[in-house]
Amino acid sequence: MKRTDFYFDLPEELIAQRPSDVRGQDRLMLLGRESGIVAHHKMDDLPDLIDDGALMVFNNSRVRRARLFGVKETTGREVEFMFLNQAAFGEGCVWNTMVKNAKKQKAGMRYKFPDGSIATILDDPQNAGTEFRLLKFDFAITEAWFEKNGHIPLPPYIKRKDEAADGERYQNVYASPTGSAACPTAGLHFTQEMLDRLQAKGVERVFVTLHVGLGTFLPVREDQIEDHKMHEEIFTIEEDVAQKINQAKKDGRPILAVGTTSVRTLESAASEKLSQDAAASGASEKLSQAQNAAGDGIIRAGTRGTRIFMYPGYKFKIVDQMFTNFHTPESTLIMLVSAFAGRENILRAYEEAVRERYHFFSYGDCMLIK
Repeated sequence: MKRTDFYFDLPEELIAQRPSDVRGQDRLMLLGRESGIVAHHKMDDLPDLIDDGALMVFNNSRVRRARLFGVKETTGREVEFMFLNQAAFGEGCVWNTMVKNAKKQKAGMRYKFPDGSIATILDDPQNAGTEFRLLKFDFAITEAWFEKNGHIPLPPYIKRKDEAADGERYQNVYASPTGSAACPTAGLHFTQEMLDRLQAKGVERVFVTLHVGLGTFLPVREDQIEDHKMHEEIFTIEEDVAQKINQAKKDGRPILAVGTTSVRTLESAASEKLSQDAAASGASEKLSQAQNAAGDGIIRAGTRGTRIFMYPGYKFKIVDQMFTNFHTPESTLIMLVSAFAGRENILRAYEEAVRERYHFFSYGDCMLIK
């Protein structure tokens, strides 16, 4: 399939630059997964739209203050780095980063960060010619260091600097383990009051963790989407969570994934016929190569990596329903929801969302597909 098959025309003024004045006061589109029928609601209506017996699965990863600015020693100019994850090799403390004006940032160059700490770009032939650089510090970087020196990594389509309010509004209320370079934004619509309402209705919920990185938000640049290579992201499913999901599937209860990262976590965990030990030693690559295999539809607990890429033709093994935001044209995320509900249904729904003046992307409105 072609990347342009997933293009739609979006007026710039519909790209949400800020969250709603009050968390959870957003519009909600209901889309029939098979029928393509659209209905318009408010987020407040969600408990009435969820099927009895549904199990909701949330991604509880917390966003790191991962955007940092270092001053290059040779020029005195400020350079922007996005810290993705800590590298598992090299002496000292080495981080995988994405750098602006990467061609000018070469091995051996040194950068001073706001607290005076110094980092050096390492020689890294594997990432030559890309926007990625290995950055080495002489001391261990902690979350406290990011909190002191970093900025909230707002997406590039938000045309403003991060503000104090983003520190709270660009986090989910249930976020716990820190590790994401972007927010799992479907969860931004949920308040504690909404979670309490769902619980009072008897809706069961569980949490998985996928630390959002380049696998989620890196653009598709290839003309043929099958040529796109996903970057690895790390996910964790606890044993009791795996048991609850497997029991729900056995009982015929619908699995409602909140956000595309929850979808990717569940489908990754169910797409492999490997023991946890085998998964830890290379399952991500095997999963990438066989992501459309039948699998056995069983969730296995543990921590491992995934490069799963879902586009039309993918057969879902676990997820029955999806709560999600409106996604960017030609992105892996619109390809994922198109795999779930059909490309034609999604594009028609998005066209109606444009006509109805819904707000799009991270701080925008939401959609329930069932």
